[in-house]
Amino acid sequence: MKVLIDECVPRRFKFSLVGGDRECFTVSEAGLAGKKNGELLRSAAGDFDAFVTVDQGLEYQQNLTGMKIAVIVIHSRSNRFADLQPHATACIDALTSIKPGELVRIGG
Repeated sequence: MKVLIDECVPRRFKFSLVGGDRECFTVSEAGLAGKKNGELLRSAAGDFDAFVTVDQGLEYQQNLTGMKIAVIVIHSRSNRFADLQPHATACIDALTSIKPGELVRIGG
């Protein structure tokens, strides 16, 4: 499974999700830096299986129906690594069962 980590998530969070069959890449590493959410998701679909973000508005701004990428939105106090790290296990669990076009909320 290829996982794309949003720009608003600290880069080192990807190492919390790597393992098993999961490969994680930041938006920058994937060559998609600077793209807005809709364009980013369309560009990533097909190359990536899931997108991890802390952008709370994403689920209201984007229609994921029919998308070939799944989305995980982490609700935490902030986007600092220390606040996101406790949600890593829940993210990994979600990644094992999430399907394309689905959105899963973690935390909050």
